[in-house]
Amino acid sequence: MSDLAAALDIVGARWALLIVERLLEGPQRYGDLQRDLGVPTNMLATRLRELEAAGVLTRLPLRHNTRAYALTDRGLALREAITALGSWAKTPR
Repeated sequence: MSDLAAALDIVGARWALLIVERLLEGPQRYGDLQRDLGVPTNMLATRLRELEAAGVLTRLPLRHNTRAYALTDRGLALREAITALGSWAKTPR
């Protein structure tokens, strides 16, 4: 398996990079992610579990039995790739 294929196994699923992009702004609560991205709640829960298992993000306990999610160093390392993809999308066809 190539390095790119291995990376896509982790962040290539629908919504994964959008979640990471949102978390680049700082820790976010589950409900805020769901509302801001418009991702179905079951899909968000699945992607968060997958990204956590891959070491891309971590759960932070908050008050009243709620949680926030934050990027790990591995997740923060995706900033350059996400910025590059955004720039690529802006180039004329």
